[in-house]
Amino acid sequence: MNAPTTWNDQRIETWVGVLLRTGVMLAAAIVLTGGILYLAHTPGPRPDYSHFHAEPLQFTQFTSILHGVATLNPESIIMLGLLVLIATPVARVLMCIVGFLFERDRLYVAISAIVLAILLYSLFFYR
Repeated sequence: MNAPTTWNDQRIETWVGVLLRTGVMLAAAIVLTGGILYLAHTPGPRPDYSHFHAEPLQFTQFTSILHGVATLNPESIIMLGLLVLIATPVARVLMCIVGFLFERDRLYVAISAIVLAILLYSLFFYR
């Protein structure tokens, strides 16, 4: 019979490492897929990058990006990959909070919660 597994710093580090590698690899695969589709479906002249053009509205809202992914829009797929890449460190902090809760380490739970609050504020409210 296996002994019950306990949460410790090494186990948390292992899970966080797996999460970060998985998140980055998933984001890279999504962006690569979108890039291949973009190159296959967008023939024509090279884009003009001499002037700044803001992102279209369809790439600034999550629901619009998901709708574009559902229609296999290459730019939406690339944007989804970037969102997965951005979400990876947020998921890391969440996983650390859960791990520290299992360890009953209140100080690190509090510190990680503050870091999570700062990350979420910067993502959703800071302009």
